[in-house]
Amino acid sequence: PHRMGAEQTEPSADQLASGVLILGVLVLESAWNAHHSPCLANALQIQQAFASPNQTNNFVVDEVSRKVYLATVNTVYQLNGTLSVEVEKRTGPVEDNLLCHAPQLPQAPCEHPKSLTDNFNKLLELDREQGVLVICGSVYQGFCELRKMENISEIAVEFPPHGEKTVFPSMLNIAANHPNASTVGLIFRSHGGNTRLLVGATYTGAGTQFFPKNHSKEDLRFENTPEIAIRSLNINDLSRLFTYDINPSEDNVFKIKQEVKQKNKLNFVHAFIQKTYAYIAINNDANMGHKQSQPNSILARICLDTENTRKSTSESRKLTESFIQMPLQCGYNGNIYNRLVSVHPAVIHSVTGEGLESHLFGVFTKSDRMSALCAFRFSDIEEEIRQGRRNCSNSPSSDVQVLDSVIQGSGAACVHKGNLVLQPEQLDCGAAHLQHPLALRRPLRATPLFVSLGLSSVAVDNIHNHTVVFLGTSTGRLRKLTLLKNLTVANQWALKLPAGESVHHIMTFDPMDRNYLYLMTSHHLLRVKVAACGQYRSCSDCLGAGDAHCGWCTLESRCSIQRECSGGLMVRSWIGMGEGPQQCPSMTLTPQEISLSADDVGILINGSVPDLVGSRVECDYGLGIATVATVHLDYGPAQIQTCPLLPRERYPHIPPGRDHLMVPVAIKVNGTSVVSGTFIIYDCERTGVIHPKTACISCLSTRWRCYWDQNSHSCLSTKDDSKPSLLEPMCPSRMYCVNKTLPFVPSLSLSVEVYNCGVGSGDCSQCWGREDQGHLCGWCDNICRPRDDCQYMSSQCPDPEITKISPLSGPLEGGTLLTVQGRNMGRRADVVKVSIGMVPCKILPYQYTVSIQLVCVTGQTFDPINYVVRVTVNQNAMGVSKEVFSYLLLSMEPRKGSRSGGTRVTIRGEHLDTGSQVRVKVNGTQDCIILTLTKDTIECTIPAALHTHTEAVSVCVEFEDIPCQSSELLTQYIYEKNPTISYIKPRKSYLSGGRTITVTGQGFDLVQSVTMEVLGIGQDACKVWSPSMITCSSPASSQSQQATVEFLLNGVLYMGDGPAFDGPDQEEEEEPHGGHFLLEYVEDPQFFTANKEKLIKHHPGEPLTLIINKGPSDLELAPEEYSVMIGSYPCDISFHNNQLFHCTINGSLGSSEGELPVTVRVGNFQRIIAKVQLGGSELAIVVSIVVCCVLLLLCTVALVVYCTKSRRAERYWQKTLLQMEEMESQIRDEIRKGFAELQTDMTDLTKELNRSQGIPFLEYKQFVTRTFFPKMCSDYERSLVQPVYENDALGPRALPETHPLLQDWQVWGLNHVVCSLASLLTIALHGKLEYYTSIMKDLLVDLIDASAAKNPKLMLRRTESVVEKMLTNWMSICMYSYLKETVGEPFFLLLCAIRQQINKGSIDAITGKARYTLNEEWLLRENVEAKPQNINVSFQGCGMDSLAVKVVNTDTICQVKEKILEAFYKNLPFSQWPRAEDVDLEWFASGSNSRILQDLDNTSVMEDGRKKLNTVTHYQIPEGASFAMSMKDKRDNTLGRGRSHTHTVLPHDEPFENKKSHRQSHRKKVLPEIYLTRLLSTKGTLQKFLDDLFLAILSIPAERPPLAIKYFFDFLEEQADKRGITDPDTLHIWKTNCLPLRFWVNILKNPQFVFDIEKTDHMDACLSVIAQAFIDACSVSDLQLGKDSPTNKLLYAKEIPEYKKRVQCYYKQIHEMAPLSEQEMNAHLAEESRKYRNEFNTNLALTEIYKYAKKYRNQVVSALESNPTAKRTQLHHKFEQVIALVEDNIYECSSEA
Repeated sequence: PHRMGAEQTEPSADQLASGVLILGVLVLESAWNAHHSPCLANALQIQQAFASPNQTNNFVVDEVSRKVYLATVNTVYQLNGTLSVEVEKRTGPVEDNLLCHAPQLPQAPCEHPKSLTDNFNKLLELDREQGVLVICGSVYQGFCELRKMENISEIAVEFPPHGEKTVFPSMLNIAANHPNASTVGLIFRSHGGNTRLLVGATYTGAGTQFFPKNHSKEDLRFENTPEIAIRSLNINDLSRLFTYDINPSEDNVFKIKQEVKQKNKLNFVHAFIQKTYAYIAINNDANMGHKQSQPNSILARICLDTENTRKSTSESRKLTESFIQMPLQCGYNGNIYNRLVSVHPAVIHSVTGEGLESHLFGVFTKSDRMSALCAFRFSDIEEEIRQGRRNCSNSPSSDVQVLDSVIQGSGAACVHKGNLVLQPEQLDCGAAHLQHPLALRRPLRATPLFVSLGLSSVAVDNIHNHTVVFLGTSTGRLRKLTLLKNLTVANQWALKLPAGESVHHIMTFDPMDRNYLYLMTSHHLLRVKVAACGQYRSCSDCLGAGDAHCGWCTLESRCSIQRECSGGLMVRSWIGMGEGPQQCPSMTLTPQEISLSADDVGILINGSVPDLVGSRVECDYGLGIATVATVHLDYGPAQIQTCPLLPRERYPHIPPGRDHLMVPVAIKVNGTSVVSGTFIIYDCERTGVIHPKTACISCLSTRWRCYWDQNSHSCLSTKDDSKPSLLEPMCPSRMYCVNKTLPFVPSLSLSVEVYNCGVGSGDCSQCWGREDQGHLCGWCDNICRPRDDCQYMSSQCPDPEITKISPLSGPLEGGTLLTVQGRNMGRRADVVKVSIGMVPCKILPYQYTVSIQLVCVTGQTFDPINYVVRVTVNQNAMGVSKEVFSYLLLSMEPRKGSRSGGTRVTIRGEHLDTGSQVRVKVNGTQDCIILTLTKDTIECTIPAALHTHTEAVSVCVEFEDIPCQSSELLTQYIYEKNPTISYIKPRKSYLSGGRTITVTGQGFDLVQSVTMEVLGIGQDACKVWSPSMITCSSPASSQSQQATVEFLLNGVLYMGDGPAFDGPDQEEEEEPHGGHFLLEYVEDPQFFTANKEKLIKHHPGEPLTLIINKGPSDLELAPEEYSVMIGSYPCDISFHNNQLFHCTINGSLGSSEGELPVTVRVGNFQRIIAKVQLGGSELAIVVSIVVCCVLLLLCTVALVVYCTKSRRAERYWQKTLLQMEEMESQIRDEIRKGFAELQTDMTDLTKELNRSQGIPFLEYKQFVTRTFFPKMCSDYERSLVQPVYENDALGPRALPETHPLLQDWQVWGLNHVVCSLASLLTIALHGKLEYYTSIMKDLLVDLIDASAAKNPKLMLRRTESVVEKMLTNWMSICMYSYLKETVGEPFFLLLCAIRQQINKGSIDAITGKARYTLNEEWLLRENVEAKPQNINVSFQGCGMDSLAVKVVNTDTICQVKEKILEAFYKNLPFSQWPRAEDVDLEWFASGSNSRILQDLDNTSVMEDGRKKLNTVTHYQIPEGASFAMSMKDKRDNTLGRGRSHTHTVLPHDEPFENKKSHRQSHRKKVLPEIYLTRLLSTKGTLQKFLDDLFLAILSIPAERPPLAIKYFFDFLEEQADKRGITDPDTLHIWKTNCLPLRFWVNILKNPQFVFDIEKTDHMDACLSVIAQAFIDACSVSDLQLGKDSPTNKLLYAKEIPEYKKRVQCYYKQIHEMAPLSEQEMNAHLAEESRKYRNEFNTNLALTEIYKYAKKYRNQVVSALESNPTAKRTQLHHKFEQVIALVEDNIYECSSEA
């Protein structure tokens, strides 16, 4: 009784404990989630945000301090790691004007008014090593500041330094100066440790949309800001800060020529460093809108000198030398995303194999705002670049070209250089002797990885060998993509950013924790956590989410990123996505079911779990109950441990009616649950109690391991071998109790079930079916009996019998619950199958009654059928119903629609119009509004869904207000997501309307009718073409306006994809519109024929092509939008662009009318722009002639003649234009080709100069004698420079110290006498230049006085007096050093270039005229083609190997000799060269045969009565022929040549017409003047060398300022001030007459004064043209040119204004130099005298001066006597004494004394 009482009181407590224990399992499983944030719906999470009141521009993150620097309009912020403001610095607005220089530029006044201008940040770069932040704005022409990193409110370096005057605009104009112009940059270290700044900026000068349209005279941007430049950023060298660091500066910039700026509108996207290269992503906006199928995205690469791979540490690489660009193409087959938006380099897992590989990811877009993500391998980029350089040098093709649009480039096409093998560095970075810069023509193509709308930025990371891509959008979304190894998208998420602002194209990972991403929108800076792993509560959810950042932190039992897992670095402590959910920790208990009496349990832990040895491991059973586990096996991923079980009394009691209990268990490691599971505690004693009727069977057949005790009739958990009554395998078959009384056993409790087989078993199936209840019944003798009573039993029952089915009909869609009643319909539901004909009917097991009744759901059929119901049992017994089930025609189409309603459905059936009232109910509550009703169909409109997520609802037909009862009248309808409209295109329409508006979106398959309504204008029905496209036609408007467009989808107003009917997970990828769109109406397009003629004549039978021009319009009409009709004939459009299109009719036009209208139709707009007049037949012409009067006939004839001549003239004009175009193309080709060849030759020449003795300068004494005595230089060189009177006592002291007489010598004799005397005086006083200078100044003062009284502008124009020649000599002495050190090299290179260019083409050996020249008089006016040819020559006795010499096939033998001599002696002065007449040239034709070649020999041919000189072609010398040259025997005589010989053309002394040969009469008739274009070709080829020379002459080097020029110009200005001369032109003329015209022009015309070279007559003619251009540049008067002006002046007319600016700037710079004192100048002159002290024989000079004095003795004496000053000092007596002393006339000397 006590035990019974205990059992009665404990169950309630046990049940409570059991419930608490089960609840504990839930608590264990959610231990982490209980105290963390709620589940997030996204994989991204905004951590911090900073809102800016102004528009943001740029940001940069410091990788050490984690500070973030944000630049906005007018403000720069310094933020900490949590985006809190530390420092704020205002940068604007400021007073500025786009046309003004930066105010930091000294002496830069501005005549334009300034106004407050916003400062847009254009460049923000961080230089941590120097601790500065580079901040460049749009104001002050793109000026940059250097601020301190620690505090941006403080300037790090003041630039330009205070008071610094040597500041150039190029040092200030760095970034783009317009808010909408792009700028990119990066900072790097050169190999010398110098910091440099690479900047790319969009050109904003004249001709662009950025430049003010006010016809400004000055374009500051073109002059001072190149497109790409590398600048110095060394703050310790302020003088070079922001300069183009390399000398010359042009080598470090990439500037596009002004004339091709419009074809190169570069928009910079991003610059970054990869390896030792700088990559710049660019768009060329010049191609936008023309060819959408062609890419205009460019990737450029520049080699950086970050590593010293060159031989010389001082040698720097030119920027353009390594510059190469290639197009990037994202997409194929016309679907190309042609504009680059954002790029990001990343190292990701290789697609092809193991390892990592660098990729460039880019976001590209196209005009319809669709965008795509593409990836390019850097290995492919590098290989394309190498192959491109290889092709340019070895096999030029169209795949690579030289950018001749760049000023600093080589400027020519790729040239085949033989088998030139390029070194790896040359393949990667080019070389000076290779063509540069290069552009690859073939784009690098990639297939889009992901396509979406409005992508704006990209960032990529490699996370645990998974590629993760972050994409920003223009609609304020941040997408996250996980890519598979083949770069296909595996998963994606999206995060909505604040205010829906567009994401900036640059996104940056946190440098200290790449799990955070910095991104910028238009007014926000955000720090976004790249993963929200905490939302995943289980390991399977965590790893199955597909987020590469998330993994399962095993020891913390939570989903996290690896960095946040405390033991994340331990082996197997953090499970990543790549390991898969199968590595999630799990437990296997052995065994799974444990007896209540067991002591412990073995647990196998599977999955990735760290080593548990040494850790505190427990088994937690909940409710604070835990036992210490023992770890037995610890290897690999699987670990085994045992846990002691709880004492039996600690377990909750097993609930009544059950024999087992589920017990939770969790493995805790160091107090944290790692893995959890459950096991079963069972009690065999309860197993026997639960089923008392079959206690033994239940005991032994249960899944637990139980034993049956026959003696005690109980089920036991353990086997006791001492009890033989225990049964294990099976129970006894039957136990009989017949007429027996069961003995009473006090301890035994029995439950007995008594059943009768015959009761409740009416058929065979029911009888055998009782077996599942434990009843041992069988079917025999057609009744159910106990099985022991049956002698013969069969388990096979009769076929089923069906007595009734209900209902008898249903809809075609199925779903009807069909009830079938009968007999023998199976023992269990799983053996019964039901079908209606061939349509299955699915049984519902829970509504199955054994044998007598079943319920099934009818299937769907497409045709109405009437069929019996079949029931099949065990697949062999079958019964058939007597009644027929009918599928009725009650169907509905469509069966789905949008949640907003409006879908029209049609219900089909029979007798649907029965009764007085018919209704269609949706979901039993809403009416489907009936539109039409017939006996077979009902058409109604579905209402809107009541709930957001409503999906399937019922639709039923009701009659007479009776609710729907029959399933025959019931069907289903599915509500699906509403259609969404993304955008419409185009957004403009013409007033006439009818333009096709394309509507793009999703879900249009649910739309039956669409109406586009333009508010206030009209509406139009639309057509659905696909689930994503609808087209509408715009209605007509009466005026231009901006209209709002709405759409009615299925009659319901579209309100946008808001939350009304869309789920919360719906993403917006388009701009928010709220269902409203904008459509702008503009004026109708205008069309007219090419010449705006209204009548076009056409002859039948001929093809007709019309050129139709478009008027200016921004409609952007596509060619398929307009059509052209000529009468009723369509005209096919064959060509189109933005300005015009062509239409063609190939067939014959036939019409009874004589005129057919030309109609252009665009939408509803159509207009007749002209008429085509068809020509009549011959009969009609005859009739018209007969009918017309004579006057009309004459007019007609005259008109025909006029038209014919007009057509001929037009054809001739077109032909002439074609010739002009061909000629221009030839000129361009010649210039490009010539410049390329010349550049290569000059490069080789420069190298030769460096290797040899250098430029062949004459010595100073030779320069002086040739300059002082140009006509007698040889005589004076032999005498003046060699001392003759070494012992002569006469010296400079014999010369009088005063000089009044010298001013009057100009009137005594001829001009050469004056010049010689002045030069001798200069030689005599060369040792006392300061004294010489004072004499010259005194004489000049008198000359200025004389000129000022007459015409001061004529002073010093000519050399007519001694003082003018003295001035010339003084300039020569003072400028020699500058000439040699600065001007000499460019001058010599120009001379070499002229010689090389002349030798490129044919040169007539008789007349000297050449194909390439600058002088018209020396132009070869014949089309004599010269083909280049290489020969191999060895020179006997020269000591050199054989050389390859380039000749042309028209060269005479003498010309060939000259070129060979030049090749062998080019490193020696010309005076040491042998003459061509002194050498023989021998040709080894074949084998041992050889012959000496001569200009004239026995093989010479006669032409036009003249003997023609032998040429290379005459001897048929092949390519690569071998020659030997040797010195000629002096006794040999060569045949002379004279005017009786000819070479390429006839000499000009005989009339061409009288000597024309038969051959010449058949030449192509071409005007000789047509060859004047060759002058332009030669000029263009030599232009760079001429510019370099003029720049050297007109520049002031800082290390060698021209002190003498400054001194003399100041003297002229002082004299002008004293005489009140204020005209600036007069002073300009004085300076020009003194320096450029008196010195430089003399040097330009006479290079033999400076160099030991040969000056041919042809070169002299070319130099005369150049000198004339220099003279014109120095003139103050404007150059008046016309058609009759000489070509020598016309040739450089275009460059003269630019040269004039240089001259004026030069004079201005001289004026601004610091003044020079007399002492400083005298010291300089004394130094010059000392330098060349013993170079000249001054005694000989004095002797020559004495000869002049003696010759004009009387005049001198008379002049001295008449001069008061001379008379007072007795100069005439001293003069006589000098003469007497020299003549040794002692007596005369004594008497005079």
